[in-house]
Amino acid sequence: MARGTILIADDDTAIRTVLNQALARAGYAPRATGNAATLWRWVSQGEGDVVITDVVMPDENAFDLIPRIKKVRPDLPIIVMSAQNTLMTALTAAEKGAYEYLPKPFDLSEVVAVVSRALAGPGRRPRAVSADVDSEELPLIGRSPAMQEIYRALARLTQTDLTVMIQGESGTGKELVARVLHDYGKRRQGPFVAINMAAIPRELIESELFGHEKGAFTGAQTRTPGRFEQAEGGTLFLDEIGDMPLEAQTRLLRVLQQGEYTTVGGRTPIKTNVRIIAATHRDLRSQIQQGLFREDLYYRLNVVPLRLPPLRERVEDIGDLVRHFLRQAAREGLGQKSIETAAIERLKAHPWPGNVRELENFVRRVGALYTQDTLTQQIIDQELAEVLPKRSASPDAEPKDFSELVERYLAQYFAGFGKDLPPPGLYDRVIRQVEHPLLSAALAATRGNQIRAAELLGLNRNTLRSRIKALDIRVFRTPMP
Repeated sequence: MARGTILIADDDTAIRTVLNQALARAGYAPRATGNAATLWRWVSQGEGDVVITDVVMPDENAFDLIPRIKKVRPDLPIIVMSAQNTLMTALTAAEKGAYEYLPKPFDLSEVVAVVSRALAGPGRRPRAVSADVDSEELPLIGRSPAMQEIYRALARLTQTDLTVMIQGESGTGKELVARVLHDYGKRRQGPFVAINMAAIPRELIESELFGHEKGAFTGAQTRTPGRFEQAEGGTLFLDEIGDMPLEAQTRLLRVLQQGEYTTVGGRTPIKTNVRIIAATHRDLRSQIQQGLFREDLYYRLNVVPLRLPPLRERVEDIGDLVRHFLRQAAREGLGQKSIETAAIERLKAHPWPGNVRELENFVRRVGALYTQDTLTQQIIDQELAEVLPKRSASPDAEPKDFSELVERYLAQYFAGFGKDLPPPGLYDRVIRQVEHPLLSAALAATRGNQIRAAELLGLNRNTLRSRIKALDIRVFRTPMP
């Protein structure tokens, strides 16, 4: 007895054959056709338990057929295949009510697993969201396997209101992903409000998030709404959440637990209805161990973790990205340019520590500086020679001292912003990032003995105590051996 009838529609004979064989071996009863008309006849006659269909077929696009199928058989799971492999394809598949989207080429074992899941549960319902957007205007570009996983995850997450934690290096596009989740999600009619924790002085973060009352502190001349109030009914994007001070983390945790907050200086609780999307380039688990991040807040935010791959893990996307940035530059009046294949290959060999942001700034600069219609490998070589630091040592060589380690880090950090500058307050951020692990290491070495730690550091004991309090460092005393 077959486990279920699987209807397959694809005009590629080879794909129909391999799907037939794989599903038959798994115990299913596959039926295959090369056109949409036959698929529609089978479905309308009540045949099939799962549909697997290509998007582009000779007689009809599957995205036009799926709504008709859903109208007559709303619970029939539909698995969409496509060789287009763009974010728009994944979002449109979800919007039309597809159960799953599979980019071509696909893994046969994954197809069988998806069919098994589809038979075990109801198909997804279509939702009312407009996907009528030119794919050239979409913020995420790339067809690599790493990006396909991101597209599929985003297509699922736009249908939910779950809290998402985006992890990724600087320049990987964390805010772009947050905007996709908002613009194609349930709260797209509401506001999208972003706040970068690393760009705001620590003492002002609570006021920025929750607002303040008149007279709450020196300089508070009027009542000022916070970002939670501004984002009401929409999405609040908390960028660089790892830089949030502990006192603000405590207040944020209370909001996530109770669904309400109070302004700075206020007493009346305010109900809130926002979707939280957080992002960080830091290892939050490591920060939890160091006492820099609350573990309970981490689990509240990390409901759905989403890791964005760095550019070095998706080098096959560099060609698409470069051509996309050149088209953008042309629309802005910088002239239409193309790029040689050899030049693309040279770009693929570059490490891109600043990721996509660095690549975009590089392409814009080259496009503006050179009048040639075609960017050659020689041009790219020349410009990359200016980008790479003038060092005799290999970039992978061990740094000679702490100063060189910091110098390398800052060089990569600034490179990530291209011609732009980092957010204001860089000095305080760097000093804070160095000071906390330094004091923590000294306290760990002296087993929490603050007198000995002060001597080790060459600090006054009261100064050390003051910095421990300001940095929220947890001190644990253990007996010396």
